[in-house]
Amino acid sequence: MEILNVLAPVFLMIAIGAVLQASRFASPGFFKEGNRLTYWLGLPALLFSQLAGSFHHPGGAQTMLGVMLLATALSLAVAYGLAWAERVPGKTTGTFVQGCFRGNLAFVGLPVIYSLPDVPLRDGMSMRTAAVLIVAPMMVFYNVAAVVVLLLSQHALGWGMVRPLARQLATNPPLLATVAGLVFIWRGWTLPPAVDKTFGALGEMALPLGLLGVGAALVSVQLAGNWLRSLSCALVKSMLSPLLGWAICRAYGVGPLEQKIVMILMAAPTAIVSYSMALEMKGDETLASGSIVLSVFVSVVSLAAIVGWF
Repeated sequence: MEILNVLAPVFLMIAIGAVLQASRFASPGFFKEGNRLTYWLGLPALLFSQLAGSFHHPGGAQTMLGVMLLATALSLAVAYGLAWAERVPGKTTGTFVQGCFRGNLAFVGLPVIYSLPDVPLRDGMSMRTAAVLIVAPMMVFYNVAAVVVLLLSQHALGWGMVRPLARQLATNPPLLATVAGLVFIWRGWTLPPAVDKTFGALGEMALPLGLLGVGAALVSVQLAGNWLRSLSCALVKSMLSPLLGWAICRAYGVGPLEQKIVMILMAAPTAIVSYSMALEMKGDETLASGSIVLSVFVSVVSLAAIVGWF
């Protein structure tokens, strides 16, 4: 019953978004603008208000972030090995690798964690605050790593990568909101009640609107081409990655609740933005879309196992 109560609201929202898009009840333009609003306003407001309202010593979050970075690095290594074993063409390798490691943390991982009871961790920090502290820097890492792997599949490593990487960092709303929240707490400031309620209300729209956008995007992308490569990406992203996170957590003695947060975030399906990034940077858009679709289905199984057994 716990599995159903936690996962059903998340994936039902995704299904509703897909139905709204498929039935044309809501136009593609609505979801496009909704995603833009969520990314630039709703999600930053959620991150900032969560940090400003309930921040504690980040030691536990730092440990979990380190585990996720290490597990993601191992996933990257596995992805390149699979690309070589499956003889993925050079220009397609970047798209393949991106599909294996770039998870939809904000609009699938966070909603699943927010569906769980917000109990305190060993260091006193709440699960939701810890997840926010992990998600923001991981999204930045995903953005930078995605640009690197996509460029490497078409160009040699060089100074030409500096500009797109710098642009990714300077214009990343989740990163800016997280830095602002940490500075705000470091200075000992408090939000006026009216401002706090405003940011809280804006943040509350981020997750449901984001989930509807994920469902709408799934209707738009198609499963075509070499679906075995797409399946490989999905299995690495939503099956192998959380297992790597679990193994590293066990090796470092991470607590059970912290372990659950890491595994949920690692099991999140391939991010929808992977398709847009592949399209923009001349990757394999067919492989990108197939990886997204299949990883959603694989993540249902892996997330159910994590919520129910860990």
